[in-house]
Amino acid sequence: MKYRVLIEQDEDGIFIAECPSLPGCISQGKTRKEALDNIQDAIKGYLESLKKHNEPIPPSIDEEIVEVKT
Repeated sequence: MKYRVLIEQDEDGIFIAECPSLPGCISQGKTRKEALDNIQDAIKGYLESLKKHNEPIPPSIDEEIVEVKT
C-alpha cells in the first residue's frame, strides 16, 4: 500500500514526517531518511491497530507528478 507522507524540518533541525491519510500518524528523525524509516514503522503500526479494532483501512493512493514548463 502507498500513502502520502509530508516531511518538514523544524527549527531544531529535526525532520518531522506526517501521513495525512492517517490522522495522528506522525514520526520524526535526525535525518530525512530516519524520519522516512520511522514513519513507515508508524504507518504499519497504525494499520495493524485499525485491523485489530475492525476499523476501515484508508485506501492506497496512486499519484503522478506532472511537470509544467512556463
